[in-house]
Amino acid sequence: LDVKYYVLLPSISQVGSSIDNVQWESILRSVSAHRSYSWAYDEEYKAANIADFLILNGQMPRSLAYCYEKIVSNLGYISSSYGGERLPAHDTADAIRTSLQTRQIKDVMDQGLHEFLEDFVNRNNQLGMEISDGYRFYV
Repeated sequence: LDVKYYVLLPSISQVGSSIDNVQWESILRSVSAHRSYSWAYDEEYKAANIADFLILNGQMPRSLAYCYEKIVSNLGYISSSYGGERLPAHDTADAIRTSLQTRQIKDVMDQGLHEFLEDFVNRNNQLGMEISDGYRFYV
């Protein structure tokens, strides 16, 4: 998504062109989301709609929001296996999930899609470290 948004389109004049649409369609197909996107958005491909679908749509199983619902749930299961103690990883996962649930795609686009994704990757890496430290899942 980040690469498509910043690298693949040679010039701003090609936004909405057939090459632009083919690239967006390829991104959706790469995550098996082409048909479900068409059901959710009954219009042509738009960067903001595709970003919304892949980042914030809690019903799309490959979206960040959906995945974070599962991460929080799975951390709960892991916690119960380790005596029910709540660790920093739980708070971090909850904070990321909440930020995805409450954010609007307009806010993401205003911040900058690249900047949003870069921040998300950093927060996700932090969560991974907290999980490995808290539950001693060392690699």
